[in-house]
Amino acid sequence: MAHLRNYVQIEGCRVVSCTEPREATAAAVAAHYGIEKVYPDHLSMLAAEELDGVVASQPFGRHAALLPEIYPRVKHVLTEKPLCIEPGAGERLAGLASENGCTHMVGYHKRSDPATEHAKAVIDELKADGRLGRLTYVRILMPAGDWTANGFTGVIDAGDRPPGGTLEEEVDSGDMDAATREKYIAFVNYYIHQVNLLRHLLGEPYEVTYADPNDVMLAVTTAGGASGCIEMTPYRTTTAWEEGVLVGFEKGYVKLDLPAPLAVHRAGRVEIYEDPGDGAQPVRTEPTMPWVHAMQRQAENFVAVCRGERPPPCDAAEAVLDLQVAREYIRQRHEYIHHRGHRGHRGIHPSPLCPLCPLW
Repeated sequence: MAHLRNYVQIEGCRVVSCTEPREATAAAVAAHYGIEKVYPDHLSMLAAEELDGVVASQPFGRHAALLPEIYPRVKHVLTEKPLCIEPGAGERLAGLASENGCTHMVGYHKRSDPATEHAKAVIDELKADGRLGRLTYVRILMPAGDWTANGFTGVIDAGDRPPGGTLEEEVDSGDMDAATREKYIAFVNYYIHQVNLLRHLLGEPYEVTYADPNDVMLAVTTAGGASGCIEMTPYRTTTAWEEGVLVGFEKGYVKLDLPAPLAVHRAGRVEIYEDPGDGAQPVRTEPTMPWVHAMQRQAENFVAVCRGERPPPCDAAEAVLDLQVAREYIRQRHEYIHHRGHRGHRGIHPSPLCPLCPLW
């Protein structure tokens, strides 16, 4: 529902094969979308087909084992985010992609939303011409909500179950206790989009400067002097999606409101406010976006990548940075809770490692 139904609608793009171990579901999907060939696994497909690109929408815990089998056999691959679980595994994947001449586009679909593309172009223009002063701050708010937006309507599932055996999962590095690792994986699964979008809109890498132990907010700074924060779930929404971005300049701002990830035929909204001062009239504009959703535009962008018409909005090498940020956020959160937050502790624990929880 996020990928296949968009690719079959792109002019000049042919979905010629798919892999699906559930035989009845595979037949139903192939019949519905007009797919010529179905294979029970990726290796048999890659051995038989000459493909321009592969969309491998798999749980990210499988990427470290799956992608090394794909990189040597295809020139372009798209996976969902994040790149994998651990930064070290991500660095190995990015290196392997480069060595094999494979362009790996990571599916940060929010970058492909027409509203994000427009906002990014405006932000870059404002930074270049300086008419609103310097970029000072980026704030992203994304409370937990209904991310599907009824987007699974029409899903095809014949009810058959896959045969036994699964793809190998990424090996645990062993430097986190079970509870901390669970918190880390939950963070990269849900909020890695915002970690990535924050860098995209700031226009430069950043460092985590504060990790809220209540899991509501993280703060960052860039080498260029801009600040930013991600507000996670200060409140919840059960039947809505309220994701917003504020990009602040000294003399105005760009606001971006994004729809739920699986909303169809709906782009985000952009508002631009310019207040140059010195008696000039402030101006507020809201351009009209096309009726194109982010997953559709992402598919179009990946096809353009396969055609050599553009670089990917985010590749594997950049996606490693997201894992490093997530890792540092969890490290700082752990340090705050366990070095300063144990019952009876006052101030910073005198030992480099808390004896009650030797993590890092």
